[in-house]
Amino acid sequence: MKGTFIVLCLATTLIHVLVLFLHVAPANAVSQLYSRPINAWVYPLFEQNWRLFAPDPESVNRQISVRTSRTAPDGSVRVSGWFDLSAVDGSAVEHDPFPSHTAQNMLRRAWSSYLEAFGGDDEPHSERAVMMRTYLRNIAADRVAAHRRGSFDSLQLRVITFPIAAPEASGASRPAVPIDTRYLPWWKVAPHGTD
Repeated sequence: MKGTFIVLCLATTLIHVLVLFLHVAPANAVSQLYSRPINAWVYPLFEQNWRLFAPDPESVNRQISVRTSRTAPDGSVRVSGWFDLSAVDGSAVEHDPFPSHTAQNMLRRAWSSYLEAFGGDDEPHSERAVMMRTYLRNIAADRVAAHRRGSFDSLQLRVITFPIAAPEASGASRPAVPIDTRYLPWWKVAPHGTD
């Protein structure tokens, strides 16, 4: 039994490494033939890029907020105020000497991947776009449910983009002025929370 488990773990590891290799390798006949199953395995959890070797630092700061709505049995709709998901991530990282990769990057990478898949509109044009929308929606729904009381069945995201200001010579800083505010459409979610 123990030997079977070890062989299964080794086989899974080898397959995982092979699939990631095919994902990051230059396009070839094998990676093109199996692109759908490769992408299904890699995205969104095992996405690979070369930023370790050629960093692409953020040139803007994004404040990602969410609000929720709940439709009551009588048909009335209750909408919550905005809840700052970015601030929750920031507070989880701020005084932690060893912050988790999840706290630092999950929301930011989900938004970046959403932008890459959708561009300027919010209509999905590929299966990957649908998957990234679902991933971003699930992150927002889970975080709201973990930090707020009450139930909801829809949510909307707002992303405010701020420039990263250059350091002032005097050491004083000016408040950043938003350069873009984007409201995503309302998304239905499985009912969350209780009253």
